[in-house]
Amino acid sequence: MPDDVTALSRRSLMMAGGATLVGIGSAAAQGTSGGGVPGPERPVDTGKVENGKVTFPNWRGPSDRPSAPPPAPLPPGERVGFAIVGLGRLSLEEILPAFGECRKAKPVALMSGSPDKAKVVAAQHGIKPEAVYGYDGWDALARNPEVKAVYIVTPNALHRDQVIAAAGAGKHVLCEKPMATSAAEARAMIDACAKASVKLMIAYRCQYEPHNREIVRLVRSAKYGKVKLIEATNTQTMSLPEQWRMRKALAGGGALPDIGLYCLNGVRALLGEEPVSVQAQIHSPDDPLYREVEETVAFTLRFPSGALALCSTSYGAHETRSLTVQAEGGAVQLQNAFAYEGQRLFLSHREGKAEAKEERVLGTKNQFALEIDHFATCLLENRTPRTPGEEGLQDQILMEAIYEAARTGNAVALKGPERIVGKGEGQARDHSGKGLDLTRGPEPEEAG
Repeated sequence: MPDDVTALSRRSLMMAGGATLVGIGSAAAQGTSGGGVPGPERPVDTGKVENGKVTFPNWRGPSDRPSAPPPAPLPPGERVGFAIVGLGRLSLEEILPAFGECRKAKPVALMSGSPDKAKVVAAQHGIKPEAVYGYDGWDALARNPEVKAVYIVTPNALHRDQVIAAAGAGKHVLCEKPMATSAAEARAMIDACAKASVKLMIAYRCQYEPHNREIVRLVRSAKYGKVKLIEATNTQTMSLPEQWRMRKALAGGGALPDIGLYCLNGVRALLGEEPVSVQAQIHSPDDPLYREVEETVAFTLRFPSGALALCSTSYGAHETRSLTVQAEGGAVQLQNAFAYEGQRLFLSHREGKAEAKEERVLGTKNQFALEIDHFATCLLENRTPRTPGEEGLQDQILMEAIYEAARTGNAVALKGPERIVGKGEGQARDHSGKGLDLTRGPEPEEAG
């Protein structure tokens, strides 16, 4: 056969085969048969729509974990619009990227003292140039109907005035921890938001993280009996004395309000109880870095149930973020408890004549996305946040007691959390509440 005839025959065969493959692929995509190859016509593969969401039946065998349902985000036009106030490391490295994983929230505005930086960040995240404000732009932000809430991510000493300004602008407020630099500031923030009828939530991200929620569930279920000891450690090393965290006027303190707060809030959330006394020690080396704030703090909390929490935090020790619970019949340890990622949960208990240690593996979720979506849910459904302003206030009161205990060398007796009684001129605060989770709202939605 001549070469040109051979080439023609090959081209014809390839074209015919290509058409057949295209036909099969098209038929499969339409869920119909073509060329003898059936399409995915059954719900096990195509799924079905239920209550506005696409669902699939579990296709895994009984020995494997079922797969999570597909994400069901709200349409962009129905998501809660947030203004991010402050464009430092946390906002740029964690919070703004987290909005990409949010299902109910979106960033629509920025507030910054650095116009050039704000312009670049706005372009990166599709935020309109006219929705970028300076720190004096609260009146203009108040007129932006897209902004339903603000997320305050600035140095601690700025929180009070910015929360009060946001409330005055009629916007709901999510505020980074620590809530403020004093209990008095925290009270003013709560009162301003209440007066403006806006919600206030403190960004305790760990209370929304799946592993932290699971250790709370295990402890409160009394799986291993009564809790005796809790050890919480959060340490890291610091440098650059010019950064704001090393300036007391902006930070309010050193390791305690910055990272020790995770230990304090973590053990409170774990038990649901409030401590009745605290003892503490503080040490700082002779180093210019710690001219204004403390390096290392160790404190012990005693709870009504008899549990003791041994907490330690430091700016001068290698990074460790752990939470361990010792109960009558077993122990639970959460590694990287307060970190942004990498949590691992271990359970230890007797099994016959052996000591068993098992790891409970959970799906990972972005903690910032979870807390932001929780606040968005509270706004959409008019719910009280799990971590409202009262939660932040209680931590401020306890941190002041920790500093007092370290200063005097004596144990400090603690009252119950403050609760507002009455309204208007007759309102007062008392400490008579009893029970669990007195400073928290309802349990957040499942983290998946």
